[in-house]
Amino acid sequence: MTKVLDVTLYDAGLEAAVNGLLWRCDSSWPRDNKCISATGAHGLVTAFKEPDFKQVLDSFYWNLPDGMPGVWIGKLKGAKRMTRCYGPDVFKQVFEDSANSSIKHFLCGGKEGVADELKAAVGRKFGNHGVVGTYCPPFRDMTDSEFQQLAETINRSGANIVWIGLSTPKQERFARRLAKWTEVNFIVTVGAAFDFHTDRVIQAPGWMQKLSLEWFFRLMTEPKRLYKRYLEVIPLFIFLNLKEVFSTVK
Repeated sequence: MTKVLDVTLYDAGLEAAVNGLLWRCDSSWPRDNKCISATGAHGLVTAFKEPDFKQVLDSFYWNLPDGMPGVWIGKLKGAKRMTRCYGPDVFKQVFEDSANSSIKHFLCGGKEGVADELKAAVGRKFGNHGVVGTYCPPFRDMTDSEFQQLAETINRSGANIVWIGLSTPKQERFARRLAKWTEVNFIVTVGAAFDFHTDRVIQAPGWMQKLSLEWFFRLMTEPKRLYKRYLEVIPLFIFLNLKEVFSTVK
């Protein structure tokens, strides 16, 4: 594990993360609601600014490096095996690798109907028909009673993995609250994976992702929603990491 902006990031690579996640879904492992986030620069900067959100990430089993900036900083700190664990890629690989297994999935997130669309999409695209339930959260804070009712539905479904597709930091806070009442192996937050894999939102080309330009592509496709985030996050992420480097040199 490697710390970036004082948040511990998983540094063993995408393949190891997926294999470890699937391995721990075996019936020999306890259903202890391990939370996993796919955390990019936005999440890391938010954790720096909001101590309560940092506590949420600190409580998670793994924080996967969702963006290349976090990977670059990790590699500079000596994490040679660290690779990008992009939320949509983690989602895709887990569904592909578990297609012919007994692992069950529950989809939670997106606008009305998105989770149901995604259930159909993973069957069509990844040959995985192991989705045992879907849920679209309301656009407001849910009560404890509502979380308990959702958890009961999830527990009855027998799901091993609950996938949360909301935005940061809402999805991580949602996962932590849900984990109080569920009996699953993992709760994994994957951001825009729901919209990408239902083809509601176009993903950046692979070359832009590798060059860490996905933020620019998304800004061009969703300027009204994302411009404030990226105008603040990218410069602040660079500044905070440079500040950390220079303070270490002193």
